[in-house]
This record gives sequence, C-alpha cells and structure tokens, in this order.
Amino acid sequence: MLKAVEDISSTKKRLKIEIPSDAIEKKIKKALEKIQQQAKTPGFRPGKTPMNIIEKHYGKNAESEALEEIIPEYYDMAVKEAAIIPITRPVVEGGVNFERNNPLSLSFTLEIRPKIENLKYEGIKVKAVPVSVSDEEVENSLKRLQEGKATYEIAEKEIETGDLLTIDYEMKYDDQTNTAKDQVIMVGFSGLPKEISDSLIGKKAGDTVEVETEFPQDFHAKAIAGKKVMIKNTVKAVKKKMLPAIDAELAKDLGFENLDALKAGTKEEIEKAKKDQIKKLQKNEILESVVNSHDFDIPEAILEGELSAMVQEAKNAKKSEKDDAALREELKLDAIKNAKAMLLLATVGEKEGIKVADDELKEKILELSQQLSMPPESLIKIYAQRDGSLEGLRTSLYEQKVLDLLLSKAVEEKGE
Repeated sequence: MLKAVEDISSTKKRLKIEIPSDAIEKKIKKALEKIQQQAKTPGFRPGKTPMNIIEKHYGKNAESEALEEIIPEYYDMAVKEAAIIPITRPVVEGGVNFERNNPLSLSFTLEIRPKIENLKYEGIKVKAVPVSVSDEEVENSLKRLQEGKATYEIAEKEIETGDLLTIDYEMKYDDQTNTAKDQVIMVGFSGLPKEISDSLIGKKAGDTVEVETEFPQDFHAKAIAGKKVMIKNTVKAVKKKMLPAIDAELAKDLGFENLDALKAGTKEEIEKAKKDQIKKLQKNEILESVVNSHDFDIPEAILEGELSAMVQEAKNAKKSEKDDAALREELKLDAIKNAKAMLLLATVGEKEGIKVADDELKEKILELSQQLSMPPESLIKIYAQRDGSLEGLRTSLYEQKVLDLLLSKAVEEKGE
C-alpha cells in the first residue's frame, strides 16, 4: 500500500510503499507448494516431500520468486493510487531489505509525465489554402509516367546524354590497373564524374576513348574515391531511350480505360498530394500553436533521450563538424520543443481515448513495405534492430492520429 508521495521536483517523485507480511507469506507459500509438486527428494514420492524439508532447501528461492512477483504488483497499485504516469523505470532506494513475517518497506524514485494545466487544443486557427491543378502540372506528371514506361533499343548513332551504353573499361591509378567487361552506364548519370560522360558524347559503338578524371571523396567505390584515375572506355553497344506515346495504349497499360480517364486520375492524384501537403503544414501550425501556448517542466529522461537522438542523427547525417558538447548546446532548444510536443500529444491522446490497434499497425507495415518494395518481414526486422520493437512505429501512428484529431477541431481562416 502507498505510504507517501514526495516531490523531488515537479517531474520526479519518491514513492514510499509498504507490503503487508501476510501478502508476502501467501506468495511464498504458493511458491513452496509449486516447488513441492516438482521436487524429487530421495526417500519420498514426487509431490510428497514434507514442507519443512522443502522450505529448508528451497526457502530462499521461494522468497525471491515471491518478491519478484509481489513488488511490481504493489508498485503498480501505488502508482494508480498516486494518480501519476511514470515515464522511466523506478529505482529502488536502499535496496530490498526483507525479513520473513515482517512488512516490507520500499522507496522508489521515478520520473513522471508532468500534469499540464488548462489544456487547450480546440478551435486553433489555421490558414485555409485553396487547391488547384493546372494543365501543365497534369502534362508534366504524364511525362513522368511516360518516362517510367521507357525502353532502350540498340541504335546505330552518335552517343547523346541519356543513352545507355555497354562498355569495357580499363582504369589506372596508384600503379594499379583494373579492368571490367560488359558494364552498363547511362550517359549523363550524376553519380559519375562529368568528364566521363563528356568524353563519350559524339562517339559510336566500337570507339575507344581515354579520359583522366578525379572521383569525389564520397564515391561508393572506396579504392578510387578522391583519386585521379586514367580510364579507357571501349563502347560495345549504344541503346537509345524509346518513349511510348501518351495515348490510349499507354493509359490502358497503366490500368485506365482511356486517355481521358488517365488524365482525370492523374489530376486527382496531384490534387490529393497537394491536399495532403496542406494538411501536413496545417498540423505543423497547430502543433506549434499548442506547444507555444502551454508551459510546463520536461522530465530529464525525455529531454535527454530526445537530445541524444538528435545529436546522433546530426552525426550520422554529417550535418555538422561540431563535437557532441557543441551539438547538444546547438540542438537543445529544438529538443525541448520536440519533447514538449511529444508530451502534449500523449496528454491529448489520453484525454480523447486515442489508441492504435494491432490491425492498424499491421496495415501501416503493409503500406510501408509496398512503398519501399520490401517484404513486411524485412521491414519488421529493420524496426526491431533499430528500436528493439515496433513501439516506435506505434508511437508515430498514435501521434498522427492525435494530430488528425487536432486538425478536425481547428478553424480554417481564409486568406485575404
């Protein structure tokens, strides 16, 4: 039972509880009876070993099992009675000092989710943005669909940007010579030094071209990254891009009845994408407004977790050359803002009874796996390796559902 709740800070508490001795003894008795049923003691049939012998040999094991079970139970009851929401695992102060037939007194320290006073999130004003789709946008989208259906055919012609070549090459660098046959490259591909493509333009199948170029420092092939390389390319075949006509046949190939249906579907997709983008901007507006209009203390664990994640992300993305200490100082204000947003969304979601069902989680995994063209099992493994579970994805879905709710309660204001 809960004995006291002490404030260490506004977001850190000390819970003092006492577990009655009779409750502990019941757990110990249950553990001993379970052991008795399984114990194989010389001279006694299974399950018939006298309890005094069981207790003599297995008493400490039974005590440990009983405490492992009863301490979390009474801790959970104390948390509910104190009406707090822990956001960190509790730390037991002074250890567990247990004596048989005596009540067990324990002291826990833990960080809790702050109570946010005067929570306001309805009627937030957002900008209404009209949506329109021009004929030019539809045409550009159709051209991208046309590009997606492009094929390449052998052509007896001079090489141009966009052609697909089959080449044999010889590379010399650092007193080394590397060769490869039947390599396919696209002329003008940005992943290769510009000098290579420039040297090939105007040539034909059968021609051999030599060029010296320097590869970038971040080139994927580490052996030549940042080095000057002499390359001899022999062109074996030239393939020209062939674009299908934007007509009824292309429309049918893309699953539409005719060209008009393809255009209408394309316009609808562009319109949907624009509306989704506007909703995203409006949600950001709302979240900014909610964060700025509420002031409360942030638990150390949440702020530290967010700040550490942001620093690691900046380092992984090589966004800065600063050391960890300088990055932490630079990112601290953004981390505070993110932590406040996280806590506010959790509080609103709880008040509104928002939950993420397992079926919703599965549906999102299938959607992401289709977008990324990978099996759902592989995607689950990625989340498991990165986050240890799917809880990160579940939290993301939860926050989006809360933002959807906030948007539904917002008020759109038309611009002048």
